Formats: sequence, structure tokens, C-alpha cells
Amino acid sequence: MLGLAHLDRPFDYLVDAKTDADAQPGVRVRVRFAGRLVDGYLLERLDRSEHEGALSWLDRVVSPEPVLTPELAALCRAVADRYAGTMADVLRLAIPPRHARVEKEAASHDVARPIAEPAAAGWDVYDSGRSFIEQAVAGGHPHACWQALPGEDVAARLAELAASVAASGRGVVIVVPDQRDLDRLEAACEPLLGDACVTLAAGLGPTARYRRWLSALRGRARVVIGTRSAVFAPVVDLGLVVVFDDGDDSLDEPRSPYPHPREVAVLRAHGSGAALLIGGHSRTTDAQALVESSWAFDVVAPRAAVREAMPRVDGLSDEDRRVAGDPMARTARIPAIAFDAARRALAADQAVLFSVPRRGYLPSVACARCRAHARCRACNGPLQMSERGDLACRWCGRPENRFVCPVCAGTAVRALMIGDRRTAEELGRAFRGVPIVTSSGDKIVDEVPAGPRVVIATPGAAPRAPGGYGAAVLLDTWAQLDREDLRAAEEAVRAWMAVATLVRPRAEGGRVVVVADAAALPVQALIRWDPVGFATAELRQRLELKFPPAVTMASVDGPPAAVSAFLDLLTMPPEAETLGPVPLPAGVRRPAGLDESGPVDRMLLRTPRSAGRSLAEALRNAQALRNARHDDTAGIRVQVDPPTIG
Repeated sequence: MLGLAHLDRPFDYLVDAKTDADAQPGVRVRVRFAGRLVDGYLLERLDRSEHEGALSWLDRVVSPEPVLTPELAALCRAVADRYAGTMADVLRLAIPPRHARVEKEAASHDVARPIAEPAAAGWDVYDSGRSFIEQAVAGGHPHACWQALPGEDVAARLAELAASVAASGRGVVIVVPDQRDLDRLEAACEPLLGDACVTLAAGLGPTARYRRWLSALRGRARVVIGTRSAVFAPVVDLGLVVVFDDGDDSLDEPRSPYPHPREVAVLRAHGSGAALLIGGHSRTTDAQALVESSWAFDVVAPRAAVREAMPRVDGLSDEDRRVAGDPMARTARIPAIAFDAARRALAADQAVLFSVPRRGYLPSVACARCRAHARCRACNGPLQMSERGDLACRWCGRPENRFVCPVCAGTAVRALMIGDRRTAEELGRAFRGVPIVTSSGDKIVDEVPAGPRVVIATPGAAPRAPGGYGAAVLLDTWAQLDREDLRAAEEAVRAWMAVATLVRPRAEGGRVVVVADAAALPVQALIRWDPVGFATAELRQRLELKFPPAVTMASVDGPPAAVSAFLDLLTMPPEAETLGPVPLPAGVRRPAGLDESGPVDRMLLRTPRSAGRSLAEALRNAQALRNARHDDTAGIRVQVDPPTIG
């Protein structure tokens, strides 16, 4: 495989009699290219070649296992075209490295066992839920966006859906964001599917991963569940693709060409005629765009069922008597109504969850005199303070032994944001004698035991409590809403709903306190539990402002001179426009191979969705010209629909 854009096409080789039997479409081969041996895949066998010159011979067949199926090859080509990448890069994401010993293992038992169709009664509460299953089981190709109820057992619903489709003899692929979600889904699938279901995740060793991947390829495993790259799993006769919680940033692919599993699933469902379900407790604007284009339909529960399942949600309002009686409510980090909700839950022997945006002690600090953000002198990353009072960069880890503000020459700092460890200290003093549990990126707790306790967790790391939490408090919401990011409000609503769904229903005393203005649209979306309405409003704003997903946008990141030279090679569609250049947004990783101290610019290219493929083709052609001229000494990164645009 040649990862260069100007060589991203098939090449013809002769096959001799010795390798004729094994040289079948889809097998791994080794060929000689430009004087060196390279690995590749045999795409097809032809009687004659259109190449007019002399052809080289196939060196050897590495393995007779046809790992690149026609459906997978078509999908990888479509993904490469969609994201202005090369097929070689996509194949590296789609097919795991070979392990010869695993391929040689006896495959005599690689026969799918019968699967009983489950009742799947849990889907009856959703409008169009039962009809979606019936269409998928009958071999249809419905496309839907599922809005899971608060407190829904998502793993059980997905397992029922997978077993229903697998019982009809068709394959299923389910993608979830992280290992915790995967563990729950695996536990739910095992009683219904047994060894007909395999998991694919980064945590598996290469041998185990390849063995399970081959199990799907050979048809023994009809259902594949996994994280990001599992969306490419080679299941036989694919009937359903599911992506749950598509707004989770764990699904953002960090490797070129950076395909998102949701978009890969859309391409795969369209190309193979499979059913597609995009689900979540919240709704992304990307999923809503599919619904509003009539390509997908809603699978949602009636409002009465939503109100019955959701907890009571309170924001901060001037008209609220509880806030009016607490003059510090709108400025205090934890107002009285939040403490009241927590005390009531603890008194009822229930756990309380406090959600904070960042882990650490003081993850963000500023100059105490002028309030300018304290930045690292080496990489310009944000400085953070530990419990000992030491300052260090949150990005590169470089210690700052003597801080001097570049704006006012001040030498003292103040906290801009409070992390989970400092919050645990504060709540430990407020709730003496109550067990305190923290769960964040460095130490995630999956579940807490029954009984009263205070849990402090960052988004995505909240443990489950038996029966649900009695109350949840969402702290420092400004840090999520005030970020300079197009998706800040959307991601905030997603994070809040992920917390609120862990709380008991209103009838059982469940309560959520959002320390934010109740009049704000994201807070109203949570109070009313209306993620579809919020996504609709967000999408309308994006249409007016011409931002994704209403348009296709691409970013070109790199040193200023390299970005300018690349744009000179680019022939953009007539409808396209350029924005920038601007410095690379804070928090976005620099392109690989660049000096950490050098400047990096970002140029944004925008075009209507109808011209998105034309823009991707133009970017790919410019990359090919750049590679052909060997003008790639200064690394740049080209990304279609980047997750962060500033």
C-alpha cells in the first residue's frame, strides 16, 4: 500500500502459475514497486491490462485469506473520497495487522449457530421503534435517529435489536464511544447472542483482535460490537449498522483521513443497503440534518413517557423564590438550592453526583492582577496548579517555577477553574462523615455501592449508582458554554443529559440542579428534556451562519508558508470560499512532525453540502500535486469536517 496521494490508484501485475490458485481478490500480496517490495491487496483478476507498457510479476501471495471483501473495498474507497484521503490510509484503519498463526487455526467451527429472536418489548414505547425493527429484520434498509429515554437501559435495547436482526440471518455492527459502554453492551449481548457476538476494541491484544476480526469475516460472528474502528468490521450480509452517542469526542479519529464513525456508517448503509440507527440521549446537529433531509426518521418516545422517566431539573432563575432568598445564588459556585437537593438525597440514603468540567486541582489559572490567562512559555498551553501550589503546563507538562505575566508583569495567579480534586476538598468539608468518591480521566470508577455518598466526576466518567442517583448538581457550566467552539452548546447539552440520565425519575425524588441561567437555551433543553428541539434550533442557526453540518468545511493546518503553497495548488469549486488564515485554535493538536515552537496557521475552506465531494476531490488533487513535486518537507494536515474549527 502506497500512502502517497499521487499514487492512490490500482496498479496491474502479472500472476504466474505458481501463485494463480491463491491470488484471489481480497488477499494480501507483496509486489515490487519502484525497486522495493511493498505490501498491498489484490483487488480483482483481469484477463488483460489497459497498461501499454511492460508489467511486473506479482512477487508472492502473503496470505490466501481474502480479508478485503468487495463491500469493504468499496466502503474504504468511498471513505477516502469523502475525506480527501488515500485508500491506503483507510485500509490501515479498517483491516488489522495479520497474524499468521491465527489464520492457520482450524476454522471447522466457523459456522454461525441459530439465534432466537427476542421479544424486544422495550422498543414498543418508542414511536416507530417496532416498525424499525420489523423493517430491518425483513431485509429492508430503514435509516433512523433514536432518542433514548432518560434512564433507559441502552445496552439491553441495543442487544435486543442486534439479536432480532441476527436471528434473521443478517449481520450487525454496533459502535459505542468507549470501553465502559462496550463492557455493558457485551454483558447485555452475551445471553442473547453467545459466541455469535464478538467485541473489537483497542484494548485487545493484536492476536485476539485479529482472531475476532476473522471470526466476523468467516461468518461465525454475525454481530460485531466495538469502538471507533469497529464500524469497518467485515460482517457477512450486513443488515444493520448502529452508532450510539455520536457526539462523544472519543469517536473522533486521530489518524488520517480522520473519518467519523457516524459518517462511515452512513456511507456503509447507503452502499450495502443496510439499516442504520444513530442513537443517543442527546441529538447532534449532524444527526438532525439527516432527519430534516428526510434521509432518516425519528424514533422517539411520547412526551408523557419522557416526563415520567426524567428527573426534576432546576436552573437558576430570578423569579425562583429559592434563588431570591439566597442573594449569593447567582454568584456562588454551589448555591443553596444545590446543597438542599444534595442533603435531601443523602437523607434518603441515596448517592449525590456533582459534575465538574475538568479534572485536577486548579486546571486553569490567570494573572491575579490583570486576569490574563496564564500560559506556558514553551508551547502556549494553559498553566495548572497542583495541590502543592506548583504550576505546570497542562499540555506539555513543563513546570513554571517563576511565573511572570507577559501583560502586566504580575507574579501571582488566581483560579479560573476548579477541578475535581479541589471540589472534593470543598465538599468533604461541607458533608462531613459522608464518603467522597472522585472519578475522572486518571481514575474512572464504573459503579458505586448503594447508600449515601458524594460522587465528584468529570463528563463521561460518572459512575452508575444502584437505582440511580438521588440528585445531581452540574457545576461550572460556564466553562462548557463559554468555550470558543462552534459545538460548545451542543456538547454541553450532551454532557448534561448524560449526567441527568443517571438520576432517578421525578416520581422517585430524582432532582438535577444546573448552576446556570434557566433562561439559556441549552439549559431549557435540559429542563424540558427536548434534545431534538435544541438540535433543530442549532441547525437553523448553522444554516444562517453557513457552518457545519449545514455546509462542508475543510481545514488546512501547517506552517504559514506551507499552507500558502498548498492553497496555490488548490483549484476550488466555484461555490467554495476561504476563511483565514488564523492561528491554530487552542486545544487542537499540531500536525505531526512540526516543531513545537513554530507558528501554525489554519485556513478554512467552506462550500455548500452539494459541492462537498468536489471540494474533497480538489483537496486530494492538491495533495497529489504536492507529493509528486516532493513539496512535503513541511508537514501540513488536511481535514474535511474537522471536529473543532475555532
